[in-house]
Amino acid sequence: MKIDFKHETTLRVRYGETDQMGYCYYGNYAQYFEVGRVEAMRKLGMSYKQLEEQGVMLPVSEFSVKYKHPAKYDDALRITTHISELKGARLAFDYIIINETDQLIATAHTTLVFVAKETMRPISPPESFVTIIEPHEQK
Repeated sequence: MKIDFKHETTLRVRYGETDQMGYCYYGNYAQYFEVGRVEAMRKLGMSYKQLEEQGVMLPVSEFSVKYKHPAKYDDALRITTHISELKGARLAFDYIIINETDQLIATAHTTLVFVAKETMRPISPPESFVTIIEPHEQK
């Protein structure tokens, strides 16, 4: 099902996340997208902790990013996270990072898979998750 749920969160690039040029190290972006994803899930009404307590894990199976401009030390970044699709055991997220001058920094996509904690095998999303995501289904 196609989903239209968006959430915005902000964070600031810390000194330790930059290289000698003052640019944010590219490897940190995966963590930024994770912050956006975790906060979007929390806003939706289900935290990763709650999923894990139900015996469900949600590992990343696919990650792609396009860097447009460098983020720099002390930049305030706005991360918009869009939950875009639930297809079987897969849940898709799209991201946009914009700095405080509205410059596009990066876009990304991740696919996560619902898996049973005990077996790490794909499973259907828990009914509790389906219930909170259904109101955001695109018609």
